[in-house]
Amino acid sequence: MMKLNVTLRTLVSLMMIAALPLATWAADDAAARKEKEQSLIKIIESNAPPQDKAIPCKQLAIYGSKDAVPALAALLPDANLSSWARIALEAIPDPAADAALRDAMGKVKGRLLVGVINSIGVRKDAGSVEILISRLSDTDADVASAAAVALGHIGGDAAAKALQQSLNNAPDHVRNFTAEGCILAAEQYLAVGKAFDAIRLYDAVRKANVPKQKMLEGTRGAILARGAEGFDLLAEQLKSDDQARVGIGLRTARELSGKQVTESLASLLAGLPAERQPMLLLAIADRSDPAVQPAIVNAANNGSKEVRMAAVRALDRFGGVSSVPVLLEAAGSDDAGLAEAAKTTLSRLSGSEIDSDLLERIPQATGKTRKTLFELAAMRRIETATTAVATGLEDTDAGIRGAAVQALGVIGTDQQLAGLVSVLGKTQNAAERGNIERSLVAISKRSGEKSIAALNPLMQSGTAEVRVVGLHAMAAAGGPQALAAVQSGINDKEEMVQDEAVRTLSTWPNNWPEDAAAGEALATLAKSGKKMNHQVLGLRGYLQYLQGNTKLGGDGKSTRVGELMPLLNRPEEKRLAIAALGGAPTARSLELLTALAADTAVSEDAYSSLVALADKEIKGASKEQVRSALLMVKDKTKNDRTRNRANEALKKF
Repeated sequence: MMKLNVTLRTLVSLMMIAALPLATWAADDAAARKEKEQSLIKIIESNAPPQDKAIPCKQLAIYGSKDAVPALAALLPDANLSSWARIALEAIPDPAADAALRDAMGKVKGRLLVGVINSIGVRKDAGSVEILISRLSDTDADVASAAAVALGHIGGDAAAKALQQSLNNAPDHVRNFTAEGCILAAEQYLAVGKAFDAIRLYDAVRKANVPKQKMLEGTRGAILARGAEGFDLLAEQLKSDDQARVGIGLRTARELSGKQVTESLASLLAGLPAERQPMLLLAIADRSDPAVQPAIVNAANNGSKEVRMAAVRALDRFGGVSSVPVLLEAAGSDDAGLAEAAKTTLSRLSGSEIDSDLLERIPQATGKTRKTLFELAAMRRIETATTAVATGLEDTDAGIRGAAVQALGVIGTDQQLAGLVSVLGKTQNAAERGNIERSLVAISKRSGEKSIAALNPLMQSGTAEVRVVGLHAMAAAGGPQALAAVQSGINDKEEMVQDEAVRTLSTWPNNWPEDAAAGEALATLAKSGKKMNHQVLGLRGYLQYLQGNTKLGGDGKSTRVGELMPLLNRPEEKRLAIAALGGAPTARSLELLTALAADTAVSEDAYSSLVALADKEIKGASKEQVRSALLMVKDKTKNDRTRNRANEALKKF
């Protein structure tokens, strides 16, 4: 906790300092900075209340020099300002600050002394080592603990020796911080290349009677400080029955560098309990060492189910062409989870050489492998594989044939449509027909009118279900020929094809809103369809066409909606008409919306469109006509928002 408090306090202080205007650093020359420093010193030396001195102390962390140290040092015994003064003293780059903090250790006690010791640790003042060593045996546990941590931050032989000696003698409530000091001092040794001295301290901590977390930290440090020679100690942790030691071993296995260590970890894998092998395998993979690939490939081939799963997932980081065979074998496993993991990894492997390798395997592949290769062609979007994948359309194995169909839906072109049409004509399986339809629609959507020639046989099929598929594929392709084919379906001999042709035509404006021919066909259907539901679908489709067509002017839209008014008998169609009129700012639209507003089922929709029209320049409408419509809306609407909008619009008149 003590180390945490220091860290948090310093962090907050630095954040507040950073919030000061950055221009200060650039704009102030030496004279201006000195003047600023003197003004701040005067404040903290004055009789001002403590709250007025706090921020000046903090600002001295920026402007302070040796000259500010006496004033700041005087505040160290002040319970209200000591921590503020230490913020500046920690930052002032002059030995005088170190001397002031050392001097204060003999003048303050308790919490204030702990703070001073923390600041000495922050500054790493080697001149304070002797006095800090004397405080290791302080009767105040907090003071002794702070001294131990500060000595760790400072490091050096004297500090390290004292901490190691104190490690076994310190009271229980201090020993944790003494261990922390030893670990910090060991880190200081490592930083300057004194691995032997670091090992001595780490070993002392891991063997001492200290809290478990410190023992684990000491163990980790002891392994890392030894380098490759620390592998035996690492292996001891990985083999332990203690989960915490296993955990620190797995963490350290990721950190300890070197090809030799990688190979040793791989050789250790098989000797671990089965449930622990996947965890170590992932740790080995996280080392990002190319030397690990053979071990992972071996595990993917020969490990337990769990190990194989982990190895397969890890190969997406190390795998190359050499990993393809083992991954393909796993992808053909009877274990669905393993097979899916292998395919996912194969789909993620980067490089055109992977695509080439997979493509080269297709002609000779059979069974599950062939099916997997088709699936991978889709997952990796290998467009050069279309011809090879298309050969699977004639396969007698339904699984292979289905994989080819689905892959072509992703990567296929109009060149593969004829093959799909041929397979569709042969199958009696509803599920297979559905898969083929999805692929036909996907390719037709990508290829557009180039698809029509290949799709025409569908419309001539003797099977009604196939002709329905043709309608859907034609609608995806679009264009005049496709529209004509769909229109012809309205007169098909089979009622189910007629119904689907009408439905397809009614949704045509969703994809082709400016297709005038579709609009006329829908208008005809709305007025003279053979069935009532055909007329309704035609009417809805035509109204959607009017709304979405950007080439039709306002006059054209309002005139056409007016012609349909006698057919608008249901709220659903009336709402579509209102939506179409909302985009046609004409006097005729104003009249039609006013008429539609008489139906309480759609009145609020009409009111909202009327207000929206009033914001535009309405062709052919007088101001009085617009005002009259707005007044009607204001008086009759039950929607507060619509009423407010009407009032705002009325202000223009």
